[in-house]
Amino acid sequence: MTNRELFRDTQNSKLTGVCAGLANYFSVEVWLVRILVISAALLGGSFLVILAYVAMTLMLEKQPFNYSEDLKAKQEHKLKSKPWQQGQSASELLKTLEKDFDSMGGKLEKMEAYVTSEAFKVNREFKNL
Repeated sequence: MTNRELFRDTQNSKLTGVCAGLANYFSVEVWLVRILVISAALLGGSFLVILAYVAMTLMLEKQPFNYSEDLKAKQEHKLKSKPWQQGQSASELLKTLEKDFDSMGGKLEKMEAYVTSEAFKVNREFKNL
């Protein structure tokens, strides 16, 4: 997992960059965070949402200039970024996904083998002492 910090993203902002900063921090799309904030405000929490937004605007620092580029460079794959802008074909994306799922499957097999082994039972008994 990458070492992330919470900043206001003023480069991708509509107002002050709080929603864009939250989206960068949680690795989700900015439009999703904006929709959640607007929905929360419209569904009865407008005072709390506005108060939290203003508080975060005042408390959070602006994002450093190359922060988002450095964060994206540390990611293992680029599946969450817009593939049509990178020029990747659907088959390349599927190959990357297949490789990631194979890697996760191997890790899961190792974990299952350990959890069902006698060594796990012995280690668990020692921890329970």
